[in-house]
Amino acid sequence: MNILLISPGYPADMPQFTRGLAEAGATVLGVGDQPVGSLPELVRNSLAAYLQVRSLWDEQIVAQELRAWLKGKRLDRIECLWEPGMLLAAQLREALGVPGLSVLETVPFRDKERMKQVLDAAGIRTPRHFPATSVAQCWEAAERIGFPLILKPIAGAGSADTYRVNEADELRDVLPRLRHVPMVSVEEFVDGEEFTFDTVTIDGRICYHNIAWYRPRPLIARSNEWISPQVIALRQVDQADLAGGREMGRAVLKALGFQTGFTHMEWYRKANGEVVFGEIGARPPGAHQVDQMNFACDFDVFREWANAVTHGGFETKLERRYNVATIYKRAQGVGRIRAIEGLEAIQRKFGAHIVWNTLLPVGTPRRNWRQTLVSDGFIMLRHPELSATLAMADEVGTELKLIAG
Repeated sequence: MNILLISPGYPADMPQFTRGLAEAGATVLGVGDQPVGSLPELVRNSLAAYLQVRSLWDEQIVAQELRAWLKGKRLDRIECLWEPGMLLAAQLREALGVPGLSVLETVPFRDKERMKQVLDAAGIRTPRHFPATSVAQCWEAAERIGFPLILKPIAGAGSADTYRVNEADELRDVLPRLRHVPMVSVEEFVDGEEFTFDTVTIDGRICYHNIAWYRPRPLIARSNEWISPQVIALRQVDQADLAGGREMGRAVLKALGFQTGFTHMEWYRKANGEVVFGEIGARPPGAHQVDQMNFACDFDVFREWANAVTHGGFETKLERRYNVATIYKRAQGVGRIRAIEGLEAIQRKFGAHIVWNTLLPVGTPRRNWRQTLVSDGFIMLRHPELSATLAMADEVGTELKLIAG
């Protein structure tokens, strides 16, 4: 099978998906705007060929260059697992006659307003919502929904440019920050815990699902620099108190007509047990949450996704062994990392459970915490019991400190 993979070298986990396709027996053809020499070695070793284009965002030119480059070679699938490239992949499928999600089918995964309109029509509980392209429309929507409310980009990813607004004065302050966003969704604020429902599907059938718990919910973590955000991939994904989210996830996939590949959905559980849809992407989660899935079940989800899209199979018999916590750390201060406090104690206490440490080394400039969830690195750990996992994660959050200056 010949598979074209858009942007095989970026973002950070794309090399693993490229490897997965090659190991599943696909002939992997890459297209991207990175020079071939700057691609990670894993990508170069996994690709049969690579086309560098000037820009990935001019579909017509990319399609023309691909036609000339392929020289009549058949493409069986076009895959993209990076949010900004989803629509490009759909446009290329239509231009080159390749099966898969069409533009019409892809738009509801990218346009949050259209997404909710489709799900509203299917009877799925979404936050009350209105699109807005002007300051006046934002105020009109606020009057109809009431405070508190959420403002988020129609085509955004994650919680970037997303704000909770509690009153009119806050709305007045926030609106200038969104001038660069062409269209926003003004939504009811849903007060509840936030979870994911992540799937690998084949012809609409869910072969694997993961549920992760955000501690705290991303909107709060994105608004407070002092917080060390946590994502917990849960071992007991089939427990009763998550049933509403699982059922909603299945209904959402059916309503949107998703067939084969990876999906990442976020949903809320209110204090009264009501389940409310958040949003969904036709791609995997970011911030190394796919790696969490690997460590939770001790399997290779990158290759299993590849098996699903190349030959419609899912070969691993899953055994969910662990809860996996990722604790993202943000340095205190500005400038370069000059000290890491508490790491030796954490290693002594929890070293047997730590599976990954990506903390920036001393001397490295700290990252802009508003632009990346990964921030200044993370500790990933696992344990069969949830209470022990949470206790370790909380101690890493409070006792481990990166100091910049």
